[in-house]
Amino acid sequence: MVTVFRYTMKRFRGQIIGWGIGLFLLGLLLVSLFDEFAGQTEALNELLAVYPEEFTAFFGDFTNLGTPEGWLGIEFFSYMPLVLGIFPILAGTGLLVSDEESGRLDLILGHPVTRSALLFGRLFAFIASSILICLIAWVGLVVPMFWSTMDADIGELLLPFVSLEAEVILFGAIAILLSLSLPSRRVAAMTAGIILVASFFITGFAQITDVLEGAAQFSPLTYYQSTDAMQGLNFNWLAGLLGVAIIFILFSWWLFQRREIRVGGEGGWNLTNLLPRRHEAEVNERP
Repeated sequence: MVTVFRYTMKRFRGQIIGWGIGLFLLGLLLVSLFDEFAGQTEALNELLAVYPEEFTAFFGDFTNLGTPEGWLGIEFFSYMPLVLGIFPILAGTGLLVSDEESGRLDLILGHPVTRSALLFGRLFAFIASSILICLIAWVGLVVPMFWSTMDADIGELLLPFVSLEAEVILFGAIAILLSLSLPSRRVAAMTAGIILVASFFITGFAQITDVLEGAAQFSPLTYYQSTDAMQGLNFNWLAGLLGVAIIFILFSWWLFQRREIRVGGEGGWNLTNLLPRRHEAEVNERP
């Protein structure tokens, strides 16, 4: 498993650098702009007074733009699950199935590596990569504070990233499960993307209308804490997200153990993957 982990981390190296630098520069820009907007709080409040209440309910309380929590919550963390959510969807759906569709997975499993070691070695590398990306993004917010008037506590600023990481792990687990359940990686990625976008809008519109309150309870982003985590993490929400992710991962492991590995190309709706691989037992029983 250690070898699989190290090799997969090398594969994720480009994504860590790309996502990390992008979020680092975004944080650098937003914190640097805080001083200019913080000095115009009254003018901003007058402007926002003409906006409908539904607008502020969806995006957040704009009256707090002059505070570090309000500014970062609206300008950075509010849309970060939707932006960074692309990473776990692409990484999760490609964790195993990309090699299968290219014909490499069958060759990899021909080496002395178990399916469990392959799955969990790559899974831990995905989690480690996402943590590194979040840490780089956090540094991008901390560095410009040395010349900005933003006085947010850098330790507390790390807490929203903990909640964000839980969302990343959950959507990665969803992506892995869909990749092992659906005919191809592209179908799995499309489905996971629809779930992510639907969750974002259901959670947002639930703040406007009571009709979506029931559906919002099943939306993962309802339990995303953003800068509210700076006042203290809700560990029940955090444990709930990670608990559901673990269930999805265990089910994915169960499916992968019973999966008929393709030698290349996309597959179909093969429901026999849910059953034990009987032909292997028959082969083992032959003299």
